[in-house]
Amino acid sequence: MTTDDMGKVDMSDRDRLTRLADLVFEAGMLRKTPRTGYQFLGTGSENVAEHSFRTALIGFALARRAGADPYRTMAMCLFHDLHEARTGDFNYVNKLYNTADSRRALTDALAGTGLSGDVMPLHDELEDAATPEALLAQDADQIDLIANLKEELDRGNRYAAAWIEAAMARLRTETGRELARTLAGTDHAEWWFNGPDRQWWNRKNGVARKD
Repeated sequence: MTTDDMGKVDMSDRDRLTRLADLVFEAGMLRKTPRTGYQFLGTGSENVAEHSFRTALIGFALARRAGADPYRTMAMCLFHDLHEARTGDFNYVNKLYNTADSRRALTDALAGTGLSGDVMPLHDELEDAATPEALLAQDADQIDLIANLKEELDRGNRYAAAWIEAAMARLRTETGRELARTLAGTDHAEWWFNGPDRQWWNRKNGVARKD
């Protein structure tokens, strides 16, 4: 719905179910929204949807280990970058020159969906960083980055080591630091390369090689 104020978003002429459909399409934009920091690293890439998924998984796992609420932590992680469907992702250099009102973007995205009362408090809790769940969710955000950086380091990008060190310094919980240290010391390919029976690598076309 258009208004005289070109800076205002008003979707009040759409019913709740239609607004939920709008939100589904809007969330899909995160698949097309790149995380921009990799421009400077020189290797690696991901979109915001990919980042949000693994951050939510990490947040759930951290909260379980820490004795916090895993479902609230996971929900904070799931929604933490939804506003970027409207604002885009700003890397650290971008943020020196640009600002974005993430709360307003999320408010507008949720307006009329019936979800505002559930999601906006999660946004504010995460921003305030005053609860164990919020701190763990913030750590999950950094740990997802650390995992990506470790992959790039394993592939030979030496600059990723300095990025990992910087991300480690931003961690807020001992639970998060424990997982991050383990990630940093684990080869990213071991889970699949070393997992199968070693004879699997000796087979050709499904037939075991004869010694």
